[in-house]
Amino acid sequence: MTKPPLTLYLAAPRGFCAGVDRAIKIVEMALEKWGAPVYVRHEIVHNKFVVDGLREKGAVFVAELSDCPDDRPVIFSAHGVPKSVPQAAQAREMVFVDATCPLVSKVHIEAQRHADNGLQMVMIGHAGHPETVGTMGQLPEGDVLLVETTDDVATIDVRDPERLAYVTQTTLSVDDTADVVAALKARFPAIVGPHKEDICYATTNRQEAVKAMAPKCDAMLVVGAPNSSNSKRLVEVGARAGCGYAQLVQRAADIDWRALDGIRSIGITAGASAPEVLINEVMDAFSERYEVTRELIETAVENVEFKVPRVLRTPV
Repeated sequence: MTKPPLTLYLAAPRGFCAGVDRAIKIVEMALEKWGAPVYVRHEIVHNKFVVDGLREKGAVFVAELSDCPDDRPVIFSAHGVPKSVPQAAQAREMVFVDATCPLVSKVHIEAQRHADNGLQMVMIGHAGHPETVGTMGQLPEGDVLLVETTDDVATIDVRDPERLAYVTQTTLSVDDTADVVAALKARFPAIVGPHKEDICYATTNRQEAVKAMAPKCDAMLVVGAPNSSNSKRLVEVGARAGCGYAQLVQRAADIDWRALDGIRSIGITAGASAPEVLINEVMDAFSERYEVTRELIETAVENVEFKVPRVLRTPV
């Protein structure tokens, strides 16, 4: 039986970003340097396949620092942590390595600088997301106001409308964030923002590739985890950019083939913490069922690389 034809559009850039790559490398190098077990506070990145792979090598993932023994190294996830966490680790004289993405650290520094200049902070982000918790935790409790939507902007109660600044979570939808920023500026004309949007280059690049790809596709799959903010945003961006069916899948086994019945084109991309092996697995699943013609939709070339902390580059 002949297989039906299918055009498979593959987005570029997709998958791992420099911050995720660095965070995974930090755990692997820590295991090489100190041996197992090495403790990791929260998932190092939001991907079950990656986390399970590191667990097999000897990483122990815990919810809080209090779950770690004093005498083993602990690593803080790529999403960043409140200031109180490294302070507590220091008080316990623990060996710790901060795997916070440098672009998230930049937002932390920004928030502190504005606070030092007497400005009240507004954070655009998702409540409860580890990155939002970490950024808000750079300042005393109650000093940062969180807004998720344009509606939230209308209800926040500020100390002084003339003394405000905003920062954003790095993994948001570029378009949604622009709307929230516009609402903040309309209500608080004096509000100070970052020189360049806090949304990271990788998030922006992946969303731009999806926007270019979506109108060509009958359907689109984003390989990523359900708790990955940037992956979920890619699904939303794809649907908004004209793709009739956009779904998140963790791996090939999650594909809903019935929903894809009759398609002639599929777009595939992946969130910043999804490894290439899972993207290939999804593409192979289509090759088994269809006569696939692949086409690359490339909107940017990434060559960013972040160094791992010095403590991992020196011998024990």
